[in-house]
Amino acid sequence: MFGQVAAENSEPIAEARINNTSEIQLRDEIVGYAQKHLGTKYRPAGKTPGAFDCSGFVYHVMKEFEFRMASCSGLQERQGKKITREEAQPGDLVFFRRSKKTRVFHVAMVLSNEDGNLTLIHSTSSRGVVIDKLKESAYWRSKIMTVRNVLGGE
Repeated sequence: MFGQVAAENSEPIAEARINNTSEIQLRDEIVGYAQKHLGTKYRPAGKTPGAFDCSGFVYHVMKEFEFRMASCSGLQERQGKKITREEAQPGDLVFFRRSKKTRVFHVAMVLSNEDGNLTLIHSTSSRGVVIDKLKESAYWRSKIMTVRNVLGGE
């Protein structure tokens, strides 16, 4: 077991510290597993491979790797450590709001980061589980609020 995510600003609960090599491998395995669900249809409150909503998709993927995640995006945003977009790595989570004063309405997982240009995998209500480049989507780009490392490591 690599670890379990604890509450905001606390260290992940882990049986052993993840070294850099195994953290990179773990991140690759997580995003590889996430990509196996491309095309899965959307269902509100869906948390199983039959259909996902955005937070259910994250919940399911992380559960496969024994990370405890909340089941709704607003609570998931409180887990792990807040990081900058430039620091984001595969497996980190990106949270979206319609404005700074509104609640989180969507979560996506980072597949890759090229100088802050994030490629994301997420479950959308209209397209199911898809991959989007943040830079190419005016809709998502205008709503990004926070990025969080929920996997721990350094």
